[in-house]
Amino acid sequence: MNTGMNIWLAIAGATAVTYAPRGLGVLLSGRLNTDGPLFRWVSAVAYALLAALIARLIVLPLGPLQATTLTDRLASTGLALAVYLLSRRNLMLGVATGGVALALMTMGGFG
Repeated sequence: MNTGMNIWLAIAGATAVTYAPRGLGVLLSGRLNTDGPLFRWVSAVAYALLAALIARLIVLPLGPLQATTLTDRLASTGLALAVYLLSRRNLMLGVATGGVALALMTMGGFG
């Protein structure tokens, strides 16, 4: 086999691996019971994973967040959560509040 043929085979293989699961998902989606126990479990695991990742970023941050204090991170998280709940679960407002609060606390030297 020549190199040109290998490239086309690699592209075809990557295409099949990418689109086959998506196509199966579309074909099987009409038969799934989204209110069943399996879907509830998958949803719970997804939320738990997200909560664990957020907690990890707050307690043991990586990158630029390492320059902030734990007090600043916890205070901005609490403020973001409060705004989110008080604004009838407006996620955009909560996230923006948390980001702005962390930036202001970091620049102002609070914590």
